[in-house]
Amino acid sequence: MRDTHQRAGERHELAAQADRPAAEHEKNGDQAAESRVSERALARHILILLSVIAILAALPVAAEAQWVADSGDSSGTGASTAAAQPAAAPYVRPTRVTKIHNYLLDTLGPYPIVGAALVAGVNQVGNGPPDWKQGVEGYARRFGSDFGIAAITTTTRYALSAAFNQDAMYYRCECTGVFRRLGHAVISTLTARRGADGQTVFSVPALVAPYAGSMTAVYGWYPDRYSARDALRMGNYTMLAWMGGNIVLEFFPSGPHSLFSRMHLNSRHGAPDSGPNQ
Repeated sequence: MRDTHQRAGERHELAAQADRPAAEHEKNGDQAAESRVSERALARHILILLSVIAILAALPVAAEAQWVADSGDSSGTGASTAAAQPAAAPYVRPTRVTKIHNYLLDTLGPYPIVGAALVAGVNQVGNGPPDWKQGVEGYARRFGSDFGIAAITTTTRYALSAAFNQDAMYYRCECTGVFRRLGHAVISTLTARRGADGQTVFSVPALVAPYAGSMTAVYGWYPDRYSARDALRMGNYTMLAWMGGNIVLEFFPSGPHSLFSRMHLNSRHGAPDSGPNQ
């Protein structure tokens, strides 16, 4: 009888051990599914944000064009206005002091702090990663993570730009027209200036930096189930955020009384306004 009970206990233990990996696998699967859902939600939020930015950026330009058309007459006032546009200013390569100043603002200034706070809020709503839960503690972990990703990304871009002898600052388009300027802002996400004449070249630092930050997060402080695939997806979102930032810098006012000037965001790139889009 004792042997029978012992064998039954052994069979029960073996069955429990067999079910344990399945339960753990199911739990990990549920967590991975939650992660994918939160990532898709974040992607939708970013795409909506970029669309809103593009629309808001286009409105002032369209309004100005309509005002010129309404105020002009048939005698060619519009043509004379276009002919009177100033010529593009020559490219001036930023000094080392300017680069250091811009790096500090890009890393520790109001822009990365506000950006990390917003992204952490989106992740909080989407509960990603779910391991960090909700509440103040969960938001603090998400904010610290997003701020760390941004700092590593910015540091990587500036360091590699120095190694490649490239100028990673954003320069407004010397063209006119909403769509041409919008295209310039989008393309500038993966380009940079190089040489004394500021020739536009493909930027390896701009391509690598977003994924350096996300890879560091995934293998540094994210839950163990996250992998390189998640890091690549997060890097793509960072690239979209850069694109949105370029659109903002291209279209929004940047004069001494503008919002960017008050927040020290326009000076963070140190690029002089040139051409007709001052």
